[in-house]
Formats: sequence, structure tokens, C-alpha cells
Amino acid sequence: MTTSQPLSSTSLTSTSLTRRHALGLGLGAAVGLLPLGRARAAIPAGAVLKVGDQKGGVQSVIEAAGLLSDLPYRIEWSQFPAAAPLLEALNAGAIEVGYAGDAPTTFALAAGASAKIIGAVRSNPQSTTILVPGASPIRSVADLKGKTIGTGRGSIGHYLVLAALKANGLKPDDVKIAFLLPSDAKSALAAGSIDAWSSWGIYVSQALLVDGARAVVTGTGLMSGLSYQTATLEAIAAKREALSDLIRRFAAARLWALENSDAYAAIWAKTVGIDPAIARHTFGVERARPVALDASVIADQQATADVWREFGIIPKRLDAAAIFDPGFNSALPT
Repeated sequence: MTTSQPLSSTSLTSTSLTRRHALGLGLGAAVGLLPLGRARAAIPAGAVLKVGDQKGGVQSVIEAAGLLSDLPYRIEWSQFPAAAPLLEALNAGAIEVGYAGDAPTTFALAAGASAKIIGAVRSNPQSTTILVPGASPIRSVADLKGKTIGTGRGSIGHYLVLAALKANGLKPDDVKIAFLLPSDAKSALAAGSIDAWSSWGIYVSQALLVDGARAVVTGTGLMSGLSYQTATLEAIAAKREALSDLIRRFAAARLWALENSDAYAAIWAKTVGIDPAIARHTFGVERARPVALDASVIADQQATADVWREFGIIPKRLDAAAIFDPGFNSALPT
């Protein structure tokens, strides 16, 4: 399992917005929705929440929105290169809550992880893409037959490969899938060791804008675009108020980012160490928005789980309704 050194929630970077600055940028209404006094009263002094995150994910947007400076608990952040190691850490109890796409979350919960989904964000599915080098002769999904595609096992990239094959009348064994972490897949594509790479978010933006890659197919019409905050059952039972507060802050921060995408892109790019143009492209495509755990989310999740089952990625049908805790919907801005 790959983890990075946990970061204290009090170690805010100089690029974070102050609370006053956040109010000036239009986050006032969202900040006002945080019942911080009630949260402090319900959360024991000295409480710690172990949170798993991915590059440019939850920590960066809450920090950018200025909503990490007055926590009634402490966060120990662990950053992961992809969803798979994050969810492995969740299953092992090394973290208590983590953010990942719907496909890998399904994979983990179907494997028996003692956890439930407590929050959701819906993004434009176009942000998940099968890429090829600019000079590649591959122009369509049909051209991928007999080729090697790199992606993470159980990832949203893996799901896109299967969904695209199904939609185009191909079978999983019509292609070879090489299971690689994003950094390894990026290198393999550049070296010609794989013919295509199915990836997401910032990795897609970097490949398109910097590496000269080309999109063969995106997740539009093939994926739900959902990502989830998933917490262990133990944490849900013992730290429900802290988890609710985290969901509340993340939702408010995501709404701020939608209204202040350029400001967020500038902060995020500096924090992560990339060209702001890549950040603007990523956010411009994703348009991530918090959503309630409602019937439409559960139906989309069931469809995702059913595709995993159809292709033998999970051993039996997963009842999507059973893996959500909709009680956390009350934490969302109204």
C-alpha cells in the first residue's frame, strides 16, 4: 500500500484564502451554512479525523476556499496517487474517510470493505478519457482492437475501457489491459510500451495540453461522473459529527470553486506545482458539483456496479442502495 506522510490540517499553505477573502469572492452564503458552533459542541476536544485524498482533491479545494482554518477537530491528511491505494488504506483502517470515483469505490465495497458512501460529487464524465499519442493511427474504439491500454485496476479509467468496448460491440479480450498507476502509465505511453491510456482529471489535461496526446473516447454517455466520500463504519458510528462537518465544508468549497474557477485554478496550480492553464482546463471540463445521495445517484451507482459484475470484475451483484448512508445529506448546503 502506498501512502504519503500525513499532513496536519493546521499546516496551511500561503496560497490559502483567508476567511474574509473567501467572503469577498462569493463564498459568504456557503460559509454561513456551516453551523460551526453546533459542530464544536458535538465534537469531543482533541478529535482527529484521518482523511485520504488524491492529488488536487478534497484538501486543495477546502484549503483554497479558506475553510480549513477553524476546524473543531484535527485532520491527518494522507495523499495517494490513485483511488486503488486510497481505498486499500480505507479497508485496512489506515484512514477513516476517503474520496474516490464511483467505479473504484464499487470495486472496494464489493470486495467487502466495511464502509459506506456518505457524500457525492458529480462531474462532467468527459474528464475521463482514453488517450493515444498524437501521431497514433488509432482514431476510434474499433481501432483499439488488439492494442494494449494502460489504466488502474478498478479505476474509473478501467471502467471507461469496459464501457467503451461494450458500447462498440467489442469484448474485454479484444484488448489487453495493463494495470498501471498514472505516473507509470504516462511513462509507458511516452515510451510506446502501451498503445493507449485511460485516465482522468489532471492527468488527461496534462496529456492533452503538454504531451500532445489525443482523445479517442471520453466518458460522455458512458459514465455517471460520480465521485464519493466513503467512510468506515467505525468512523460513521464514532465520528459522525466530524464527518458531517467535513462533508459540509467540502460541498461549500466545491460551490465556491464553481463560481471562482480562475481563482481556484491559480491557487491549485501553485500548490500542486503545475501550469495554471492545466488547472483551468481540468476544472473547466470537470465542473464538479456536490449532490445529494438520492434515487438518481443510487440508480447510477447500481448501473456502474452491474457493469462491473457483467465483466466479472466483482464476484456477485451489489445492491447499491445498501452501500449509502443518506443521513449525511443534511450536511449539504440548501
